Amino acid sequence: MTANEDQEMELEALRSIYEGDECFKEISPVSFQFRIGELEDTKAFILDVTWPEMYPETAPQISLDAFFNNRIGPDTKTLILSKLNEQVEANLGTAMMYTLFEWAKENQQTLMENHQPVITAVTLASSSDITTSTSTAKKKEKKEQLTKAQKRRITNRTDNKGELPRGWDWVDVIK
Repeated sequence: MTANEDQEMELEALRSIYEGDECFKEISPVSFQFRIGELEDTKAFILDVTWPEMYPETAPQISLDAFFNNRIGPDTKTLILSKLNEQVEANLGTAMMYTLFEWAKENQQTLMENHQPVITAVTLASSSDITTSTSTAKKKEKKEQLTKAQKRRITNRTDNKGELPRGWDWVDVIK
């Protein structure tokens, strides 16, 4: 089999395995993203994998340059990449994408055990903006509370559509 035939077969297998999985994203027929962990998890990361022309005989290009990974420190990134490259070397010559993704999912805790979330000025500014906007929204939502008697009077004056009858505020003409 040629490299292109191997790639087509593996691409078809990946599409069928990860169909409907929100963690897997096919950027192009030779480029993929796979999220390890849940979105809210601080230890989650995204693998960017690109196949070279002679894949699977040559190793795929793996990177952690996605914006999602900005909260991961450089030491942790190099550890993850070195461990994944060990797996690539062990599986060289065979279709390895599923194996890599599953290995990364199973070993997420060990890969991220020394991880300290990187706090940037962008995350601090955005979190403070969120808290101020939610507090002002809560203040605006507060409505005037009516008593039961007030509510009853309103419903007695309105028709079944909630509208007041024509002329409800007219003054009676005195004879």
